[in-house]
Amino acid sequence: MNAPHATPAEFDAVSALFALAGAADWIGLRFVEEVSQHRGVRNGRPERNQVHISRGAMVETVVDGNLAYAATPDLSPAGLRNAADRATRLARAGARHAMAMFSPALRPAGYGTVTGPCEQRFDSLSLEELTARLIAACAHLRVSGDIVETAAEITLTEHSSRYVTSSGADVAQRFHLVSQNFQATAQEGPEIQRRSLNGPVARCLQGGLEVLDFDRIYRECERAGREALELLAAEDCPSETCDLLLAPDQMLLQIHETVGHPLELDRILGDERNYAGWSFVKPEDFGRLQYGSSLMNVSFDPTFPGEFASYGFDDGGSRAHREYLIRGGLLLRGLGGLESQARLALPGVANFRSAGWNRAPIDRIANLNLEPGDSTLDDMIASVERGIYMSANRSWSIDDYRRKFQFGCEYARLIEDGRLTDVVRNPNYRGVSLPFWHSLKKVGNPDTFGIFGTPFCGKGEPNQMIRVGHASPHCLFSGVEIFGGGR
Repeated sequence: MNAPHATPAEFDAVSALFALAGAADWIGLRFVEEVSQHRGVRNGRPERNQVHISRGAMVETVVDGNLAYAATPDLSPAGLRNAADRATRLARAGARHAMAMFSPALRPAGYGTVTGPCEQRFDSLSLEELTARLIAACAHLRVSGDIVETAAEITLTEHSSRYVTSSGADVAQRFHLVSQNFQATAQEGPEIQRRSLNGPVARCLQGGLEVLDFDRIYRECERAGREALELLAAEDCPSETCDLLLAPDQMLLQIHETVGHPLELDRILGDERNYAGWSFVKPEDFGRLQYGSSLMNVSFDPTFPGEFASYGFDDGGSRAHREYLIRGGLLLRGLGGLESQARLALPGVANFRSAGWNRAPIDRIANLNLEPGDSTLDDMIASVERGIYMSANRSWSIDDYRRKFQFGCEYARLIEDGRLTDVVRNPNYRGVSLPFWHSLKKVGNPDTFGIFGTPFCGKGEPNQMIRVGHASPHCLFSGVEIFGGGR
Protein backbone atom coordinates (compact mmCIF):
# COMPACT_ATOMS: atom_id res chain seq x y z
CA MET A 1 0.00 0.00 0.00
CA ASN A 2 1.43 3.39 -0.99
CA ALA A 3 2.12 5.95 1.73
CA PRO A 4 0.72 9.49 1.33
CA HIS A 5 4.18 10.89 0.50
CA ALA A 6 5.81 7.90 -1.19
CA THR A 7 9.09 8.55 -3.01
CA PRO A 8 9.75 7.32 -6.57
CA ALA A 9 11.45 4.24 -5.14
CA GLU A 10 8.50 3.53 -2.84
CA PHE A 11 5.54 4.37 -5.09
CA ASP A 12 3.93 1.34 -6.72
CA ALA A 13 2.18 2.89 -9.72
CA VAL A 14 0.78 -0.37 -11.09
CA SER A 15 -0.96 -1.36 -7.86
CA ALA A 16 -2.21 2.22 -7.43
CA LEU A 17 -3.78 2.09 -10.92
CA PHE A 18 -5.22 -1.36 -10.23
CA ALA A 19 -6.92 -0.02 -7.09
CA LEU A 20 -8.70 2.60 -9.22
CA ALA A 21 -10.12 0.06 -11.66
CA GLY A 22 -13.80 0.60 -12.39
CA ALA A 23 -13.79 4.28 -11.47
CA ALA A 24 -14.23 5.25 -15.15
CA ASP A 25 -14.21 3.89 -18.71
CA TRP A 26 -10.46 4.57 -18.97
CA ILE A 27 -7.89 5.71 -16.37
CA GLY A 28 -4.37 7.11 -16.52
CA LEU A 29 -2.05 7.86 -13.60
CA ARG A 30 1.06 10.08 -13.85
CA PHE A 31 3.37 10.30 -10.83
CA VAL A 32 6.03 13.04 -10.80
CA GLU A 33 8.73 14.03 -8.33
CA GLU A 34 11.17 16.91 -8.78
CA VAL A 35 13.93 17.79 -6.32
CA SER A 36 15.66 21.09 -7.12
CA GLN A 37 18.61 22.67 -5.37
CA HIS A 38 19.33 26.34 -6.09
CA ARG A 39 22.67 27.79 -5.02
CA GLY A 40 23.29 31.50 -5.59
CA VAL A 41 26.18 33.86 -4.75
CA ARG A 42 26.11 37.62 -5.28
CA ASN A 43 29.21 39.76 -4.99
CA GLY A 44 31.08 36.83 -3.50
CA ARG A 45 28.57 36.25 -0.71
CA PRO A 46 26.10 33.33 -0.48
CA GLU A 47 22.61 34.66 -1.20
CA ARG A 48 20.32 31.68 -1.86
CA ASN A 49 20.63 28.08 -0.75
CA GLN A 50 17.27 26.43 -1.34
CA VAL A 51 15.93 22.93 -1.81
CA HIS A 52 12.46 22.49 -3.32
CA ILE A 53 10.66 19.13 -3.43
CA SER A 54 7.48 18.68 -5.48
CA ARG A 55 5.78 15.29 -5.52
CA GLY A 56 2.28 14.14 -6.48
CA ALA A 57 0.10 12.47 -9.08
CA MET A 58 -2.35 13.41 -11.82
CA VAL A 59 -5.29 11.07 -12.46
CA GLU A 60 -6.98 11.13 -15.88
CA THR A 61 -10.38 9.51 -16.34
CA VAL A 62 -12.71 9.10 -19.32
CA VAL A 63 -16.51 8.90 -19.05
CA ASP A 64 -18.74 8.70 -22.15
CA GLY A 65 -15.80 9.71 -24.33
CA ASN A 66 -14.91 12.81 -22.31
CA LEU A 67 -11.52 13.19 -20.59
CA ALA A 68 -11.00 15.03 -17.28
CA TYR A 69 -8.14 15.46 -14.79
CA ALA A 70 -7.62 15.77 -11.04
CA ALA A 71 -4.30 16.02 -9.19
CA THR A 72 -3.31 15.27 -5.63
CA PRO A 73 -0.19 15.33 -3.44
CA ASP A 74 -1.77 12.53 -1.33
CA LEU A 75 -0.43 9.30 -2.83
CA SER A 76 -2.27 6.99 -0.42
CA PRO A 77 -5.05 4.78 -1.84
CA ALA A 78 -7.64 7.11 -0.34
CA GLY A 79 -5.96 10.21 -1.79
CA LEU A 80 -5.75 8.75 -5.29
CA ARG A 81 -9.33 7.46 -5.08
CA ASN A 82 -10.56 10.94 -4.16
CA ALA A 83 -8.70 12.39 -7.16
CA ALA A 84 -10.12 9.71 -9.48
CA ASP A 85 -13.66 10.34 -8.19
CA ARG A 86 -13.24 14.10 -8.72
CA ALA A 87 -11.94 13.58 -12.27
CA THR A 88 -14.79 11.17 -13.00
CA ARG A 89 -17.41 13.66 -11.82
CA LEU A 90 -15.83 16.33 -14.03
CA ALA A 91 -15.68 13.98 -17.02
CA ARG A 92 -19.32 13.00 -16.60
CA ALA A 93 -20.50 16.58 -16.12
CA GLY A 94 -18.57 17.81 -19.16
CA ALA A 95 -19.40 14.95 -21.51
CA ARG A 96 -22.30 16.73 -23.23
CA HIS A 97 -20.12 19.82 -23.81
CA ALA A 98 -16.99 18.00 -25.04
CA MET A 99 -15.11 19.71 -27.91
CA ALA A 100 -13.43 16.45 -28.92
CA MET A 101 -14.08 12.82 -28.11
CA PHE A 102 -11.41 10.77 -26.37
CA SER A 103 -10.06 7.63 -27.94
CA PRO A 104 -7.52 5.24 -26.35
CA ALA A 105 -5.45 5.86 -29.50
CA LEU A 106 -4.71 9.33 -28.06
CA ARG A 107 -2.86 7.63 -25.18
CA PRO A 108 -0.72 4.94 -26.86
CA ALA A 109 0.47 2.04 -24.77
CA GLY A 110 4.07 3.27 -24.54
CA TYR A 111 6.32 0.99 -22.55
CA GLY A 112 9.88 1.57 -21.39
CA THR A 113 12.36 2.99 -18.91
CA VAL A 114 14.43 6.04 -19.88
CA THR A 115 17.33 7.46 -17.88
CA GLY A 116 19.16 10.61 -18.95
CA PRO A 117 22.93 11.15 -18.70
CA CYS A 118 24.55 11.62 -15.27
CA GLU A 119 28.21 10.67 -14.81
CA GLN A 120 28.85 12.64 -11.63
CA ARG A 121 26.08 12.64 -9.02
CA PHE A 122 24.85 15.93 -7.60
CA ASP A 123 25.77 14.87 -4.05
CA SER A 124 29.39 14.21 -5.06
CA LEU A 125 30.06 17.88 -4.31
CA SER A 126 29.14 19.23 -0.89
CA LEU A 127 27.18 22.46 -0.42
CA GLU A 128 30.34 24.05 0.97
CA GLU A 129 32.41 22.99 -2.05
CA LEU A 130 29.80 24.14 -4.59
CA THR A 131 29.37 27.48 -2.83
CA ALA A 132 33.17 27.96 -2.80
CA ARG A 133 33.25 27.50 -6.59
CA LEU A 134 30.49 30.07 -7.07
CA ILE A 135 32.37 32.53 -4.82
CA ALA A 136 35.47 31.94 -6.97
CA ALA A 137 33.41 32.57 -10.13
CA CYS A 138 32.35 35.95 -8.72
CA ALA A 139 36.02 36.78 -8.13
CA HIS A 140 36.85 35.94 -11.76
CA LEU A 141 33.93 38.08 -12.99
CA ARG A 142 35.24 41.12 -11.06
CA VAL A 143 38.12 42.00 -13.38
CA SER A 144 38.03 45.71 -12.43
CA GLY A 145 36.73 48.10 -9.82
CA ASP A 146 34.21 49.24 -12.44
CA ILE A 147 32.45 45.87 -12.07
CA VAL A 148 29.85 46.86 -9.50
CA GLU A 149 27.96 43.57 -9.21
CA THR A 150 28.68 39.90 -9.85
CA ALA A 151 26.32 36.93 -9.66
CA ALA A 152 26.85 33.17 -9.93
CA GLU A 153 23.94 30.71 -9.73
CA ILE A 154 23.40 27.03 -10.33
CA THR A 155 20.19 24.99 -10.17
CA LEU A 156 20.42 21.19 -9.95
CA THR A 157 17.20 19.24 -10.59
CA GLU A 158 16.38 15.54 -10.41
CA HIS A 159 13.17 14.65 -12.26
CA SER A 160 11.44 11.27 -11.91
CA SER A 161 8.12 10.24 -13.45
CA ARG A 162 6.00 7.14 -14.00
CA TYR A 163 3.00 6.98 -16.32
CA VAL A 164 0.59 4.02 -16.34
CA THR A 165 -2.81 3.61 -17.97
CA SER A 166 -5.63 1.10 -18.04
CA SER A 167 -4.89 0.58 -21.74
CA GLY A 168 -1.37 -0.71 -21.06
CA ALA A 169 1.06 2.22 -20.99
CA ASP A 170 3.91 1.95 -18.47
CA VAL A 171 6.71 4.52 -18.85
CA ALA A 172 9.34 5.41 -16.23
CA GLN A 173 11.71 8.32 -16.89
CA ARG A 174 14.49 9.94 -14.83
CA PHE A 175 16.61 12.97 -15.73
CA HIS A 176 19.26 15.17 -14.14
CA LEU A 177 19.23 18.82 -15.20
CA VAL A 178 21.72 21.65 -14.66
CA SER A 179 21.02 25.38 -15.17
CA GLN A 180 23.75 28.01 -14.80
CA ASN A 181 23.95 31.81 -14.72
CA PHE A 182 27.12 33.89 -14.36
CA GLN A 183 27.03 37.66 -14.95
CA ALA A 184 28.98 40.86 -14.36
CA THR A 185 27.53 44.38 -14.22
CA ALA A 186 29.79 47.34 -14.96
CA GLN A 187 29.06 50.99 -14.22
CA GLU A 188 30.70 54.29 -15.07
CA GLY A 189 28.66 57.33 -14.12
CA PRO A 190 25.09 56.88 -15.37
CA GLU A 191 26.07 54.14 -17.85
CA ILE A 192 25.41 50.55 -16.75
CA GLN A 193 26.16 47.46 -18.84
CA ARG A 194 25.80 43.77 -18.07
CA ARG A 195 27.50 40.78 -19.67
CA SER A 196 26.72 37.17 -18.87
CA LEU A 197 27.78 33.74 -20.09
CA ASN A 198 25.45 33.36 -23.11
CA GLY A 199 22.55 35.32 -21.58
CA PRO A 200 20.75 34.78 -18.27
CA VAL A 201 20.23 31.06 -17.58
CA ALA A 202 20.81 30.07 -21.23
CA ARG A 203 23.33 27.45 -20.14
CA CYS A 204 20.95 24.57 -19.53
CA LEU A 205 21.85 20.93 -20.11
CA GLN A 206 20.96 17.45 -18.97
CA GLY A 207 23.66 15.66 -17.01
CA GLY A 208 25.38 15.48 -13.67
CA LEU A 209 28.08 17.72 -12.26
CA GLU A 210 30.34 16.69 -15.16
CA VAL A 211 28.68 19.45 -17.23
CA LEU A 212 30.26 22.03 -14.88
CA ASP A 213 33.86 22.55 -16.07
CA PHE A 214 34.84 25.20 -13.52
CA ASP A 215 38.29 25.92 -15.02
CA ARG A 216 36.56 26.82 -18.28
CA ILE A 217 33.80 28.69 -16.45
CA TYR A 218 36.38 30.82 -14.62
CA ARG A 219 38.10 31.75 -17.92
CA GLU A 220 34.77 32.66 -19.47
CA CYS A 221 33.79 34.70 -16.40
CA GLU A 222 36.94 36.80 -16.88
CA ARG A 223 36.01 37.30 -20.55
CA ALA A 224 32.48 38.34 -19.55
CA GLY A 225 33.90 40.85 -17.07
CA ARG A 226 36.23 42.34 -19.71
CA GLU A 227 33.40 42.55 -22.25
CA ALA A 228 31.18 44.37 -19.74
CA LEU A 229 33.95 46.99 -19.50
CA GLU A 230 34.22 47.14 -23.32
CA LEU A 231 30.49 47.88 -23.48
CA LEU A 232 30.89 50.77 -21.01
CA ALA A 233 33.39 52.43 -23.33
CA ALA A 234 31.56 51.59 -26.58
CA GLU A 235 29.44 53.78 -28.84
CA ASP A 236 25.73 53.08 -29.10
CA CYS A 237 24.65 50.63 -31.80
CA PRO A 238 24.00 52.52 -35.08
CA SER A 239 20.56 52.65 -36.68
CA GLU A 240 20.62 51.25 -40.20
CA THR A 241 19.73 48.24 -42.34
CA CYS A 242 22.56 45.78 -42.85
CA ASP A 243 23.69 42.16 -42.58
CA LEU A 244 23.17 40.55 -39.17
CA LEU A 245 25.28 37.68 -37.85
CA LEU A 246 23.68 35.99 -34.83
CA ALA A 247 25.53 33.78 -32.35
CA PRO A 248 23.90 30.50 -31.21
CA ASP A 249 23.02 32.02 -27.83
CA GLN A 250 20.78 34.57 -29.61
CA MET A 251 19.53 32.08 -32.18
CA LEU A 252 18.07 30.38 -29.09
CA LEU A 253 15.45 33.10 -28.78
CA GLN A 254 15.04 33.60 -32.53
CA ILE A 255 14.11 29.93 -32.99
CA HIS A 256 11.97 29.84 -29.86
CA GLU A 257 9.78 32.86 -30.60
CA THR A 258 9.54 32.91 -34.41
CA VAL A 259 9.53 29.16 -35.16
CA GLY A 260 8.62 27.26 -31.99
CA HIS A 261 5.61 29.15 -30.70
CA PRO A 262 4.00 29.84 -34.12
CA LEU A 263 4.10 26.13 -34.94
CA GLU A 264 2.37 24.92 -31.75
CA LEU A 265 -0.82 23.28 -32.98
CA ASP A 266 -2.89 24.27 -29.93
CA ARG A 267 -2.06 27.92 -30.67
CA ILE A 268 -3.12 27.41 -34.29
CA LEU A 269 -6.37 25.93 -32.96
CA GLY A 270 -6.82 29.08 -30.83
CA ASP A 271 -6.63 27.29 -27.46
CA GLU A 272 -3.99 29.73 -26.17
CA ARG A 273 -5.31 33.03 -27.53
CA ASN A 274 -6.50 34.33 -24.15
CA TYR A 275 -3.06 34.11 -22.55
CA ALA A 276 0.00 32.99 -24.53
CA GLY A 277 -1.35 34.13 -27.89
CA TRP A 278 -2.29 32.87 -31.33
CA SER A 279 -0.24 32.17 -34.49
CA PHE A 280 0.11 33.62 -37.96
CA VAL A 281 0.41 30.03 -39.27
CA LYS A 282 -2.80 28.49 -40.67
CA PRO A 283 -3.65 24.76 -40.91
CA GLU A 284 -3.54 24.91 -44.71
CA ASP A 285 0.08 26.19 -44.60
CA PHE A 286 1.56 22.77 -43.72
CA GLY A 287 3.20 21.22 -46.77
CA ARG A 288 2.79 24.47 -48.74
CA LEU A 289 4.28 27.45 -46.93
CA GLN A 290 7.89 28.41 -47.75
CA TYR A 291 8.78 29.50 -44.21
CA GLY A 292 12.33 30.61 -44.94
CA SER A 293 15.23 30.34 -47.34
CA SER A 294 16.34 26.97 -48.69
CA LEU A 295 19.11 26.96 -46.03
CA MET A 296 16.54 26.70 -43.22
CA ASN A 297 16.26 23.20 -41.73
CA VAL A 298 14.57 22.94 -38.32
CA SER A 299 14.22 19.68 -36.40
CA PHE A 300 12.24 18.66 -33.33
CA ASP A 301 14.64 16.33 -31.54
CA PRO A 302 13.95 15.17 -27.95
CA THR A 303 16.47 12.38 -28.60
CA PHE A 304 19.45 14.81 -28.76
CA PRO A 305 21.87 13.53 -26.05
CA GLY A 306 22.26 15.95 -23.17
CA GLU A 307 20.04 18.70 -24.57
CA PHE A 308 17.80 20.26 -21.92
CA ALA A 309 14.39 18.89 -23.07
CA SER A 310 15.42 15.38 -24.08
CA TYR A 311 13.10 12.49 -23.20
CA GLY A 312 11.99 9.10 -24.43
CA PHE A 313 8.20 9.52 -24.22
CA ASP A 314 5.92 12.51 -23.87
CA ASP A 315 3.36 12.75 -21.04
CA GLY A 316 0.69 11.06 -23.15
CA GLY A 317 2.81 7.94 -23.67
CA SER A 318 3.94 8.72 -27.25
CA ARG A 319 7.50 7.64 -28.05
CA ALA A 320 9.68 10.60 -29.01
CA HIS A 321 11.32 10.74 -32.45
CA ARG A 322 13.41 13.26 -34.34
CA GLU A 323 11.31 14.96 -36.99
CA TYR A 324 11.90 17.80 -39.46
CA LEU A 325 9.39 20.61 -38.98
CA ILE A 326 10.95 22.70 -41.77
CA ARG A 327 13.21 21.32 -44.47
CA GLY A 328 14.74 23.37 -47.25
CA GLY A 329 12.61 26.23 -45.92
CA LEU A 330 9.32 24.35 -46.51
CA LEU A 331 6.93 23.94 -43.55
CA LEU A 332 6.21 20.22 -43.08
CA ARG A 333 4.66 19.60 -39.64
CA GLY A 334 3.70 21.35 -36.42
CA LEU A 335 4.45 21.05 -32.74
CA GLY A 336 1.42 19.16 -31.51
CA GLY A 337 0.66 15.94 -29.65
CA LEU A 338 -1.89 13.34 -30.61
CA GLU A 339 -4.91 15.31 -29.35
CA SER A 340 -4.12 18.37 -31.49
CA GLN A 341 -3.11 16.18 -34.43
CA ALA A 342 -6.52 14.49 -34.30
CA ARG A 343 -8.40 17.79 -34.05
CA LEU A 344 -6.54 19.34 -37.00
CA ALA A 345 -5.88 16.18 -39.07
CA LEU A 346 -2.27 17.31 -39.38
CA PRO A 347 1.05 15.61 -38.59
CA GLY A 348 2.73 16.57 -35.35
CA VAL A 349 5.30 15.30 -32.87
CA ALA A 350 5.54 13.75 -29.38
CA ASN A 351 5.42 17.01 -27.42
CA PHE A 352 2.36 16.56 -25.15
CA ARG A 353 4.05 17.72 -21.94
CA SER A 354 3.19 19.02 -18.49
CA ALA A 355 5.22 21.21 -16.14
CA GLY A 356 4.50 19.01 -13.12
CA TRP A 357 2.21 16.55 -11.40
CA ASN A 358 -0.55 19.14 -10.92
CA ARG A 359 -0.69 20.38 -14.53
CA ALA A 360 -2.40 18.75 -17.53
CA PRO A 361 -0.18 18.11 -20.58
CA ILE A 362 -0.44 20.52 -23.51
CA ASP A 363 1.52 21.09 -26.74
CA ARG A 364 5.00 22.38 -25.82
CA ILE A 365 8.28 23.17 -27.50
CA ALA A 366 10.93 20.62 -26.46
CA ASN A 367 14.32 20.47 -28.21
CA LEU A 368 13.92 22.59 -31.33
CA ASN A 369 17.12 22.95 -33.32
CA LEU A 370 18.38 24.65 -36.48
CA GLU A 371 20.49 22.13 -38.37
CA PRO A 372 24.09 23.10 -39.27
CA GLY A 373 25.07 24.25 -42.75
CA ASP A 374 28.50 24.39 -44.36
CA SER A 375 29.89 27.89 -43.69
CA THR A 376 32.77 28.58 -41.34
CA LEU A 377 32.47 31.53 -38.98
CA ASP A 378 35.44 33.21 -40.69
CA ASP A 379 33.79 32.78 -44.11
CA MET A 380 30.55 34.33 -42.86
CA ILE A 381 32.35 37.35 -41.41
CA ALA A 382 34.54 37.72 -44.52
CA SER A 383 31.45 37.78 -46.76
CA VAL A 384 30.01 40.88 -45.03
CA GLU A 385 30.87 44.35 -46.35
CA ARG A 386 28.76 46.19 -43.75
CA GLY A 387 27.01 44.39 -40.89
CA ILE A 388 26.91 43.57 -37.21
CA TYR A 389 27.50 40.54 -34.98
CA MET A 390 25.22 40.12 -31.95
CA SER A 391 25.23 37.60 -29.11
CA ALA A 392 23.32 36.76 -25.91
CA ASN A 393 19.73 37.89 -25.53
CA ARG A 394 18.78 40.54 -23.00
CA SER A 395 15.29 41.64 -24.10
CA TRP A 396 12.45 40.59 -26.37
CA SER A 397 9.08 41.76 -27.60
CA ILE A 398 6.80 39.94 -30.04
CA ASP A 399 3.16 40.27 -30.99
CA ASP A 400 0.42 37.78 -30.09
CA TYR A 401 0.58 36.12 -33.52
CA ARG A 402 4.38 35.72 -33.40
CA ARG A 403 4.59 37.78 -36.57
CA LYS A 404 6.51 40.99 -35.71
CA PHE A 405 9.41 40.95 -33.24
CA GLN A 406 12.04 43.18 -31.67
CA PHE A 407 14.98 41.62 -29.79
CA GLY A 408 17.90 43.13 -27.86
CA CYS A 409 21.31 41.58 -27.21
CA GLU A 410 24.01 42.04 -24.61
CA TYR A 411 27.01 42.37 -26.91
CA ALA A 412 27.75 43.36 -30.50
CA ARG A 413 30.59 44.20 -32.85
CA LEU A 414 30.43 45.91 -36.21
CA ILE A 415 31.54 43.99 -39.29
CA GLU A 416 33.28 46.20 -41.84
CA ASP A 417 34.89 45.01 -45.08
CA GLY A 418 34.92 41.41 -43.91
CA ARG A 419 36.38 42.04 -40.43
CA LEU A 420 35.02 42.34 -36.89
CA THR A 421 35.75 45.91 -35.74
CA ASP A 422 34.29 48.15 -33.01
CA VAL A 423 32.24 46.94 -30.04
CA VAL A 424 28.84 48.68 -29.85
CA ARG A 425 26.45 48.72 -26.92
CA ASN A 426 22.65 48.41 -26.58
CA PRO A 427 22.29 46.44 -29.85
CA ASN A 428 18.76 45.64 -31.04
CA TYR A 429 17.13 44.40 -34.22
CA ARG A 430 13.59 44.01 -35.47
CA GLY A 431 11.80 42.15 -38.21
CA VAL A 432 8.81 40.14 -39.40
CA SER A 433 9.11 36.38 -38.91
CA LEU A 434 8.72 35.07 -42.48
CA PRO A 435 10.69 37.79 -44.34
CA PHE A 436 13.40 37.48 -41.69
CA TRP A 437 13.80 33.73 -42.21
CA HIS A 438 13.75 34.25 -45.98
CA SER A 439 16.75 36.57 -45.52
CA LEU A 440 18.86 33.71 -44.08
CA LYS A 441 21.84 33.59 -46.44
CA LYS A 442 24.51 31.56 -44.61
CA VAL A 443 24.33 28.84 -41.93
CA GLY A 444 27.36 27.88 -39.90
CA ASN A 445 28.92 24.43 -39.98
CA PRO A 446 28.97 22.04 -36.99
CA ASP A 447 32.07 23.80 -35.59
CA THR A 448 29.91 26.87 -34.93
CA PHE A 449 27.13 24.88 -33.22
CA GLY A 450 26.01 25.79 -29.68
CA ILE A 451 23.54 23.98 -27.38
CA PHE A 452 21.45 26.09 -25.02
CA GLY A 453 17.98 26.21 -23.46
CA THR A 454 15.76 27.84 -20.89
CA PRO A 455 13.76 26.62 -17.89
CA PHE A 456 11.27 29.50 -18.34
CA CYS A 457 9.00 28.85 -21.34
CA GLY A 458 5.57 29.97 -20.14
CA LYS A 459 2.18 28.95 -21.51
CA GLY A 460 -1.17 27.51 -20.42
CA GLU A 461 -3.91 28.44 -17.97
CA PRO A 462 -3.01 27.93 -15.16
CA ASN A 463 0.50 28.86 -16.19
CA GLN A 464 3.01 26.11 -16.89
CA MET A 465 6.71 27.05 -16.88
CA ILE A 466 8.56 24.32 -18.74
CA ARG A 467 12.09 23.49 -19.94
CA VAL A 468 13.08 23.73 -23.59
CA GLY A 469 16.32 23.20 -25.49
CA HIS A 470 17.58 25.02 -28.58
CA ALA A 471 20.73 24.27 -30.55
CA SER A 472 21.95 26.22 -33.55
CA PRO A 473 25.02 27.26 -35.49
CA HIS A 474 25.90 30.90 -36.19
CA CYS A 475 23.55 32.31 -38.84
CA LEU A 476 23.87 35.26 -41.23
CA PHE A 477 20.82 37.27 -42.31
CA SER A 478 20.69 40.07 -44.90
CA GLY A 479 18.91 43.41 -44.87
CA VAL A 480 17.93 43.53 -41.18
CA GLU A 481 16.95 46.74 -39.38
CA ILE A 482 19.22 47.35 -36.38
CA PHE A 483 19.17 50.16 -33.81
CA GLY A 484 20.63 51.25 -30.49
CA GLY A 485 19.21 52.02 -27.07
CA GLY A 486 18.01 55.49 -28.01
CA ARG A 487 15.18 54.22 -30.25
